[in-house]
Amino acid sequence: MQPYMTHLAHNLLLGLDRGELVSLVAGLDEPAYRAQQLLDGIYRKRLESIDRISTFPQALRSKLVGDGYTIGLPAVEKRFVSIDGTVRYLIALTDGQTVETVWMPEGDGGEAGDGTEAGDSAQNGPRGWDRATICVSSQVGCAVDCQFCLTALLGVKRNLTAGEIVGQVLRVLTDQNVSPPQDRVNLVFMGMGEPFLNYDNFIKAVRLLVEEVGIAESRMTVSTAGIVPRIHDFGLEAIRPKLAISLNASNDETRTRLMPINRKWSLATLITAARDFPLRNRERITFEYVLLDGVNDDTTNAEEVVTLLRGLPSKVNLIALNPGPGIDFLTPTADRVSAFQNVLIKSGIPTFVRRPRGRDIFAACGQLKRTVEIATSPAL
Repeated sequence: MQPYMTHLAHNLLLGLDRGELVSLVAGLDEPAYRAQQLLDGIYRKRLESIDRISTFPQALRSKLVGDGYTIGLPAVEKRFVSIDGTVRYLIALTDGQTVETVWMPEGDGGEAGDGTEAGDSAQNGPRGWDRATICVSSQVGCAVDCQFCLTALLGVKRNLTAGEIVGQVLRVLTDQNVSPPQDRVNLVFMGMGEPFLNYDNFIKAVRLLVEEVGIAESRMTVSTAGIVPRIHDFGLEAIRPKLAISLNASNDETRTRLMPINRKWSLATLITAARDFPLRNRERITFEYVLLDGVNDDTTNAEEVVTLLRGLPSKVNLIALNPGPGIDFLTPTADRVSAFQNVLIKSGIPTFVRRPRGRDIFAACGQLKRTVEIATSPAL
């Protein structure tokens, strides 16, 4: 993986936490309260430049700029809008790399887009939605190589910094003119990349989003393909989103074919880690299952899933394959999806069919691949 060159990250303020900003202002011989002003300017007010931090005296702003400091918000390079209101953003990073971030608004009283987040109404009637979900990337590309996912075709270029992860969220919030916690915004770390292969930066970003941006951890979900040691680490975190695991097969043979990572951590190892995971009160682990026609979508596969998950506090999100160029699988019929779902429901496992969002602009689950490499609808 190409490292993120240290000179590119030098003197970027976005991604620094309270302790780091306290040290920064102390090094400038400034009073400690300047750190809070910086935190507010970066994470709450989402200011673009140091010159706009009006709580700072001009001399301090000039000194920071003169010393090469910058806030470092990533830029929106392209913006695609779906017929269903979903927006796919191509986010440009400071080294010329790009990632994708997706905004999914949910209309008046409708079901949440990921099938897991009911959410409370924010009374945003004039906007036409009462809650929304932002799908966030954690790497440029992905190393996991799931055979049904467009992002896998990119390979992995590098990890994102904590600032780049948070920066995606700030850019979308600003573009959509929303501010948590007043506006009900969910975050799903299910975009480009495997968050648990960029664990430290992902966890730091989560803490910043909770403590400084104001998005509750209960409104966040992270999806992993099954990095078992990190699942154990994740369960020990004081601040953590809810856990989702990409299952996508009911037996080792099929899962290894679809997800080569299964060679390292088998289904038995993965399910044991899930059973050992310390759930909070009334919490369940979400298992995501992409249905591929004739591959993993038979009712016998559903029965195997029931056996795997028996006794485990869980729910299942079923995702009929979202097609894309270079993917050699087909989307199952609605009848096959329904039959699979019914087997799980009858066994007592809450099971949801996730409604595809933004398929027409390649924004749906498994479709994220840098816009510059795919011909889609014109950017708006």
